Amino acid sequence: MTELYDDGPWCVMGIDPGISGAIAFFFPDQDRVAVYDMPVANNIVNGAEMARIIRAYGPKMGMIEAVHAMPGQGVSSTFKFGQSYGIAIGVVGACWVPLHFVTPQRWKKHYRLGADKDEGRARAISLWPLNQHFARKKDHGRAEAALLARFLHETT
Repeated sequence: MTELYDDGPWCVMGIDPGISGAIAFFFPDQDRVAVYDMPVANNIVNGAEMARIIRAYGPKMGMIEAVHAMPGQGVSSTFKFGQSYGIAIGVVGACWVPLHFVTPQRWKKHYRLGADKDEGRARAISLWPLNQHFARKKDHGRAEAALLARFLHETT
């Protein structure tokens, strides 16, 4: 993917937090999206690589899905998810990107989506049919990050 710097087109960022999440950059003037899987090293979000990606695009603002522990989740998985969420928040703050939070219910209602992860992927494919980053069933994190970025642009 081509890296953009301060003289490139402006964008906004969406983050689906977690090890299987993603980072997306939406370019409203071009109606296109660049998507990255969450960088991971040793089963932990790689904050340095995440910061490198964010700085390369220089988003004007970002949105992270406001998540919380789910009933029935184990202590270990809840801790790992919280750790990933915290790393994402810290890295975005360290990159000086103004940050917004949104609950899954709010942004999914905006797109008329239910809880099924495949609905979000289908919506991303319909919005960006030439983008191959949403083709696989396991690409739902990429789709959600892209939709979060677009939601941020559409609602701020």
